[in-house]
Formats: sequence, C-alpha cells, structure tokens
Amino acid sequence: MLCTARTVVQRCATRTSLGLSASFVTTASRLVSPSKKGDKREERINFNDQYSFSDAPDPEHVNYKRVTANDLEHEREPPRRVKMLVRDFIEDSLYNPHYGYFSKQATIFTAVEPLNFNAIRNMAEFEKEVAERYASYGADGDGPGKQIWHTPTELFKPWYGRALARCLASEYLLKYFPYEDFVIYEIGAGNGTLALDILDYLQEEYPDVYERTRYNIIEISENLAGLQRQKLQSIHPCATVHNESIFRWDVREPAPCYFLAMEVIDNFAHDMIRYDLRTLEPYQGLVTIDAKGDFSTYYTKITDPLISSFLGLRRYLNHPPPISRLLKLSSTFRTFYTNLPFAPNLSPPEFIPTRLLTLLRTLRRHFPRHRLLLSDFSSLPDTIPGVNAPVVQTRYQNTTVPCTTLFVKQGYFDIFFPTDFEKLRDMYEHILAQPLPLADLERVRPRVTPLSTTASPLAEGNSFFSSYHPKNRRPPVDGVTSSSGLPVGERKSAVYSHSEFMKTYADLGKTRLRSGENPMLDTYENVKFLF
Repeated sequence: MLCTARTVVQRCATRTSLGLSASFVTTASRLVSPSKKGDKREERINFNDQYSFSDAPDPEHVNYKRVTANDLEHEREPPRRVKMLVRDFIEDSLYNPHYGYFSKQATIFTAVEPLNFNAIRNMAEFEKEVAERYASYGADGDGPGKQIWHTPTELFKPWYGRALARCLASEYLLKYFPYEDFVIYEIGAGNGTLALDILDYLQEEYPDVYERTRYNIIEISENLAGLQRQKLQSIHPCATVHNESIFRWDVREPAPCYFLAMEVIDNFAHDMIRYDLRTLEPYQGLVTIDAKGDFSTYYTKITDPLISSFLGLRRYLNHPPPISRLLKLSSTFRTFYTNLPFAPNLSPPEFIPTRLLTLLRTLRRHFPRHRLLLSDFSSLPDTIPGVNAPVVQTRYQNTTVPCTTLFVKQGYFDIFFPTDFEKLRDMYEHILAQPLPLADLERVRPRVTPLSTTASPLAEGNSFFSSYHPKNRRPPVDGVTSSSGLPVGERKSAVYSHSEFMKTYADLGKTRLRSGENPMLDTYENVKFLF
C-alpha cells in the first residue's frame, strides 16, 4: 500500500503514529502576568484542551523578545527565549535558510525515467511501481528519515506539465500573439521539472511562440535555485531564475503575463486566531519558546495589521467566522455556555491564510496584467485539531507520521494547509478590483503596444450603449481592450476540480493504464485549480 507524504489517496486512510508529537497546555482562565516594576502588563487569554487548570506558560515570557521570521534568517539554530506570531513560527520552521525544513530536510521525489503508463496493468501495479522508486532512495536510519515528497509534476512528467503548457498557450494565442511576448512567472518551481516540460512543449509544438517566451522563476531556496539553473538555462536560455522570496518582490511587470503557483500555497504560513466566546472578539495567537526550547501559546487582542486586514476583508465578503450560529445569536446562551464547568472561554483555533493575502496583494501591485493559474489541496486527512488546520508530519523509518500539534521541532516537520478555493476566488477577485495606491500610479509610465488604445478611458465609455456588465468579467482597464477589441474586461477566474482541468487540457491517452484507469484523473481527488 502506497502512502506518501504529499499524495492523498482514498486508499491511504490508515497512518502509523509513533508518538513523536507533544502537547502543550496552558490555563483556561484569564491571566495577568506578574511583572516587575516598570514592565508593561500584558493581558492574555489562554485555552486548555487538556482540562488541566494548573499549567501556565513561563511567567518570564512577557520579557521575551518579540521576533519575526525575517529577524531569524541569520540564526543558525532555532531560537530560545523569544515570542512570535504563529505565522512567523511556521515560516521560520519551513523556510529558515539554516535549519528550515525546505532548506535542509526536504527532498523532491524525481523519477529518472518517466513512467510508461500504457504498459502498466492497473492502479495496484502503478502504486507498486511508485513505491519501488521511493525505495530506491534507501532505508532511513535512526531519527527523522529522508523527507521525500512528490508532486503531480514529477509523478506524471512530462504530461502534467504539457497540460499546463497547452492551457497557457491557448490563452496567449487567443489574446496576445503576435503583439506581446509570452511572459510566464512561476513560484515554488521545485527541481525545475514543470518549467522544463512547459518549455519543451512550446519548443516542439509552437516554435513561433517559444521564440517570444520569457520564463521567470522566483525561488526562495538557494539550493533549488541552483538546481533550476543547472536544469534549464543551458537548454532554454529564455529561462531566468531569481533567488528571492515572492514576498520581497519589488519589480513591476507592466506586460501581460501568466503567473503559476502549483502546489506551493499549502506551505504558506497561516496565523492562528480564537474568538472569546463571551464577546465574540477575535484574539491572535503567539508562540513562546523558553530557555529549554519548549513551546507555549497565549492570546492577545489583535494588533497585527495583516491579521486585521484579513478579518476585515472576510467581513466585507460575508465569509462568516467558524462560530456556532446559536452562540452568535444569543449573548445569554454565550454567558450560560462559558459558565459551565470545564467550558473553554475561547473557540477552537482557526488558521487564517494571511500569507496568501500578501501574495494576492503582490500580484495586484507588481503584476497588474497577470493571469493566475494556481493548484493545491482543497482538503486533507490527518490534520491537527482546528478549523482549516494543517497536516504536520515527518518520516520515520520509511513511514509517514502525522502529528497532533503544530508546535514541533523547527525544520524536521512538513506543515501544509488545505485551501478553500471558493473563498480564495472571492478574495482574489476583490483585491484585483481595487485601485492601486496613488504612489504606485504616479510611478507607472504609459506602455504603448499594438493592442493599446489612445482613446478616452475605457471605464468612462464602457456603459455608453448599455449599463449591463457581465458578472463573469472584471471591470475594463484603461488603455487595454479585450481580444475582441471591446472594453469588456478580463474573464474572472473560476474554480475547477483536478479531473475537470485535466479532461480539458491533458492528453489523457498518455497516462491511461491497460485496465482503462487513469491515475492522473483519479489520484488527486482532493486537489483543485483556480484559473
């Protein structure tokens, strides 16, 4: 039976737990930290899911230095005697250049030779073949094993990448060829396999389009950036690798472009919030790390601007918080409920995608004419407790081990989240509809192309003949017409299942087994696309 780290198949419902996880408890009552004279007193609310009312965080945590993941980039060992937001803890655990999971532990499964799907008898034989290729990495020794995981790009190469290339090329040919270059940006490009498959396809099938292609990879990992350059640049000089984080990108791309984020946003850091069940006020979660390296959590009133922005956007979009309808309607019932013996005073933890919000704002600001193609998990098994909670797991003696807590040793555990694609679509379209800040507009220079128009602003004349505007179209952009030459705006993004997308763009005959089964359609039932 094949149970790997990133692929979630219905047949892999049973996992082995080896007790690697730890639990951390705090008191269930409101506490005011004892402080020395002159220290600022800090109110916090703590939640205990173990029904123990005696344990509390280190009382010295009020004196710990507040840090961010950016502050810890130059640290070579996990920090002690610090406190940080949950998103900074996750980001530091995954991406720290010296001890982060992706910097030191993770290995991307790469098949030397593509699978010959047409020669494989059925799904059982397919799973056996993949398991044998995993076994070729060798047995794990003592301690955490090789952190091997794979993506559909690697498992179904080159056919998965060619399906994405066909999708992008069809859009480009319809809208921009031959007046604009074919500009592609990719984040989280792994070993560079997807870029290679896309560029190979364009070179073979659309040589005229390939001649106008500019492929840019934005990669946070120095090691992976080196692998990508080695794999791509000697074969495809049009590929450029930028070794930096997308969250620090500050170069504006004025041309129409396509932005790829495949199996990457699941590892974006989330914040943890809980609601006071008496007042329904949200509180932000922080992590403290004491002198021994042990973790505790505590909650304060929300002061972080990014958390506040996310919650404000959620209210505007009418996305309700995960609180019982009965609790929201009746303050009397809330008072009764919170006064019950052993009743918590905070709601279960909710993990909110604040880093994803940062990405959407970056796209709006620096890639104003992009088209986003994004794919990731829409649901996950074996998550830790909470709403929109992640899977926290490692490999031990060639077995994937899921944990029950987020607070584990930094760098040794993968942390990945599901995405609510319908809510993501609403957030994305709302952010794209917002005007750029005035300071950004003043720096923008007019860009003249054969598709530009010198007429008066389109926004002023698009309703001259009719006030009707299609709901599936964005507002028109001044100076930019659609492929038909009319000021109707770009088509809005839509959500597709993995199977729907592949049936539209993939050459399914290449991945069909002798039994008629098709693993490229059946394996990733918990994955969706936004396009």
